[in-house]
Amino acid sequence: MDRARPRTRPLLAALTAVLLAVPGITALSSAARAADADLARNGGFESGLDGWSCTANSGTTVGSPVHAGASALQATPAGSDNAQCAQTVTVKPDSQYTLSGHVRGSYVYLGASGTGTTDVSAWTQSAPAWQQLTTTFRTGSATTRVTIYTHGWYGTGAYYADDISLTGPGVDPGQPPAAPTGLRTGTVTSSGVALSWTAVTGATGYAVYRDGARVQTVPGTSATVSGLAPSTAYGFQVAALNDAGESAKSATVTATTTAGPGGTPGLPAHALVGYLHTTFANGSGYTRLADVPDSWDVIDLAFGEPTSATSGDIRFNRCPVTECPNVESDADFKAAIKAKQAAGKKVLISIGGQNGQVQLTTTAARDAFVSSVSKIIDDYGLDGLDIDFEGHSLSLNANDTDFRNPTTPVIVNLISALKTLKAGYGSGFVLSMAPETFFVQMGYQYYGTGKWGGQDPRCGAYLPVIHALRDDLTLLHVQDYNSGPIMGLDNQYHSMGGADFHIAMTDMLLTGFPVAGDANNVFPPLRPDQVAIGMPASTAAGNGYVSPSEVTKTLDCLTKKSNCGAYAPHGSRPDLRGLMTWSVNWDRFSNWEFQKTFDAYFG
Repeated sequence: MDRARPRTRPLLAALTAVLLAVPGITALSSAARAADADLARNGGFESGLDGWSCTANSGTTVGSPVHAGASALQATPAGSDNAQCAQTVTVKPDSQYTLSGHVRGSYVYLGASGTGTTDVSAWTQSAPAWQQLTTTFRTGSATTRVTIYTHGWYGTGAYYADDISLTGPGVDPGQPPAAPTGLRTGTVTSSGVALSWTAVTGATGYAVYRDGARVQTVPGTSATVSGLAPSTAYGFQVAALNDAGESAKSATVTATTTAGPGGTPGLPAHALVGYLHTTFANGSGYTRLADVPDSWDVIDLAFGEPTSATSGDIRFNRCPVTECPNVESDADFKAAIKAKQAAGKKVLISIGGQNGQVQLTTTAARDAFVSSVSKIIDDYGLDGLDIDFEGHSLSLNANDTDFRNPTTPVIVNLISALKTLKAGYGSGFVLSMAPETFFVQMGYQYYGTGKWGGQDPRCGAYLPVIHALRDDLTLLHVQDYNSGPIMGLDNQYHSMGGADFHIAMTDMLLTGFPVAGDANNVFPPLRPDQVAIGMPASTAAGNGYVSPSEVTKTLDCLTKKSNCGAYAPHGSRPDLRGLMTWSVNWDRFSNWEFQKTFDAYFG
């Protein structure tokens, strides 16, 4: 064996000599090596998402885990969106390219489309540690642009990608275009602003920025930025794009969205809302309505409940003296309602609760709901109605996929009933809702049974009701308690127990969000004056209690955009209506801690 080794060198030398004797071999190989370049822009994500576009705002950059450098891509599939992040690259026709990148996660893909020949992809079923994916392709004879991408798979959680490269013959991209000029606003509504600007020579597209963050890319010289909050000021800029990169941003123009329809009858600028146990007693004890302090602006009488889940016939049976020894008489109760109203307070009947399942499956149930609720309101002289449907009251049929046009009977009939009540009592009628996060914010990821079926049909089921009644809705106070982790607009999961959870959940209502990750199906934002934050009054009242300091931190961040933690809201909302709590009784049990926190903050 050892004696055979020296013979390798003469053989290699002879082969080399033969190859070099073939005309053009040296020129071809050296030219190919010189022309190869990495054409992927910001493949290591060291400059955030610059150069990349992610569907449904699914992508962000993180400092850990990373394959190399300081940053990597994290993208999270949601609903029918697979969290694809892509960029379009200029290439040479009829040329060979190698696409490579490192990924982590389950069912992660790396691919190229628009090659002009055969589009390619590589994928891994499971990569608990960084795994390199590589594929190659040849461009078509007329192909000058190729899209490279990475994506995950539906419902599989976040994936990571880093150090993506596209190696092959480069193309001189020239220079970035000049900055756009002439940026101006057009039609301004409560949720959108139209923009236009002067065309830039050599630009192939334009990036639109809102308050410094890129929000969309368009091919022409106009765009409408939607999903904005009413009565809110925004700043806009535009940059021109071509293969060489992005221009400097234009000068900033500002616009303030309009107030929008609707109103908040008779409420103070900042309101404290509380549920009063009036049909039952528990560990907190019974509190007479007359003994509720003046700090409480809206008092929801808990609860009106149906005679059966599908009857629609709602009854309000006050707590019996055997259960609540200190309960007041009907006459004293009605007198207390009048006294509260004389002091400018609103007293509502709340329908549902944990034990009050209400399913308006038929038009007969709908009509019974309207007549029975009207009777309660009239008998007690109440100011309006609170909908606290929980459990299995609301769910979506399998083919009901558009929150703007619901077809499920329990949804359609509830909307019809509430519109009838609002129309019958007029503009002064107070309508509020207290859904759980599962029925509202969970809709950012999942809606109903989902594209592939198998999801809980209650996911996001309140969204069509809120949307249909947004012009009639006085207050929405989602129960930010007794909740599992919920994904926020930063595509991170947020859990109860701190200010960040309340900030993230409330920001979703005030910013709007794509339902089930569908960028073409966006739930529009509510007005800040329509939104109150739902919190438990004490540790005994429910899971998710936060201390007074965390309540203050929540309000600072949402109303002033100061004292924020890990989650950054999409603007400051000084017109945020206020706070809701379960319950007045539990707050009294805790020496009025929640009320005192509200009073100290809003005065």
